[in-house]
Amino acid sequence: MHEQATQDPATTLEDWRHYEPLQLSPILRHAMEAFAEHGYHGTSVRDIARRVGQTVPAIYYHFENKQALLFTLVTESLEEAQRRCRMAQAEAGADPVERFRALITCIVLYIANRRELSFLEGEIRSLEPDKRDACIAMRDEVEHMVVAAIEDGVAQQRFTTPHPPADAARAVLAMCLGVATWYRPDGRLTPEQLADRYVDFALGAVGG
Repeated sequence: MHEQATQDPATTLEDWRHYEPLQLSPILRHAMEAFAEHGYHGTSVRDIARRVGQTVPAIYYHFENKQALLFTLVTESLEEAQRRCRMAQAEAGADPVERFRALITCIVLYIANRRELSFLEGEIRSLEPDKRDACIAMRDEVEHMVVAAIEDGVAQQRFTTPHPPADAARAVLAMCLGVATWYRPDGRLTPEQLADRYVDFALGAVGG
């Protein structure tokens, strides 16, 4: 029997910019915290059960194994990012510069508002091959959106980067992902201010 995470209300809203605090079931919350502290391989189901205040069999009642816990966390995180990016892209319309702006804004807002999930990017490698491939395909969809916006911008002479769009997109995304390593909610920039700044950085990187 699979325990469902509590749905984040933001994922059902029309406004992809709006965030509520992350809502997870107790098992997933404690699994996330344990993986973040000790890494996937350094965490046992017994450790997660102790944190939740349940027995190991009770954890297995809801999730088949530790791998299922990690897979659920990774896929739910990626699915939320996908949904928000699709909404941002649709709102921006056909103009490649506006699409690029919206996507970078969306990605940075997601990273800033979901910092506690940022470590999951590095734990994708801990998934079994079929699960890992599925998660990489989900992650790649967002990258492809950014690549397509750059390609269209270059074709319309709106972007002047001399580099292949895929390379430019990876550089921009790596810059955005780095936000998770230093951003703090109590810092001098709000997520919205941070996103605006990174849009400027990203536009400069592609010659916008």
